[in-house]
Amino acid sequence: MISRKLEKLLASCTSIKVKRLFFILADKHGHAWRRHLSPGPFDLGYGPRALFEKGQFHPQYGVCMPPELMPHRDDETGA
Repeated sequence: MISRKLEKLLASCTSIKVKRLFFILADKHGHAWRRHLSPGPFDLGYGPRALFEKGQFHPQYGVCMPPELMPHRDDETGA
């Protein structure tokens, strides 16, 4: 139910940056509905975007983000 409402909202959204940021935050917070909502059907544009001037490049969504929004790498040891 929630994913259908989100699909409608994302389909009507015209901002590439907003849609990319939506998926980054959904992935980061591990929402249960995220597995039912694929970014494929939505126009996420082509090429890199910058949301933050001195950010890191998000490998999946192609947006410069602050480090705290970057995905965690499984091979990090924390040392």
